[in-house]
Amino acid sequence: MASVNSVKDKAASEALQTAHRISQASDRGPFGGFKKFIARGSMVDMAVGVVMGAAVSDVVNSLVKNLISPLVAMLFGKPDLSNLMTITYRNATISFGAILTALINFILVAAAIYFCVILPINKLRDLGKTMSGAKDQPPAGPSTEEQTLQVLKSIADDIHQASSAEPTAEHASLPQSENR
Repeated sequence: MASVNSVKDKAASEALQTAHRISQASDRGPFGGFKKFIARGSMVDMAVGVVMGAAVSDVVNSLVKNLISPLVAMLFGKPDLSNLMTITYRNATISFGAILTALINFILVAAAIYFCVILPINKLRDLGKTMSGAKDQPPAGPSTEEQTLQVLKSIADDIHQASSAEPTAEHASLPQSENR
């Protein structure tokens, strides 16, 4: 039995070594860079955002097409103003109505996204924060900017002390500026 276990241990050890060598080989070269690029959290977040954006886009477009545009048609008499205010000269047509329709559609889509997606999500986040009891707490220590400012001040103090010290023997022969 001891020989069977030692053979299994040896095989497992060899398998681990082989897997480690394959992993190291895939971390080098263009494939390694591609693997790191794909594995980044921001890349995965972006992919999820694109998929979710497409899904939300369908909902928003349906909301605009089936609810908001008919409401606009009730007010103005036409849901599409592209044939309104057109100028045709030598088979070239300028349509101010189409520009106006695109502008109105943009404003309607932006309003639908804000009021139907962004606003409810922000309310849910606020509700989640109050339910969890999480409060915005100031950081315990100085901020990064404050730390940088302290380091710069200490460097400036060191330079000022070094420049106001008596000239050493090495620098005694150098001419002194009158502004000191």
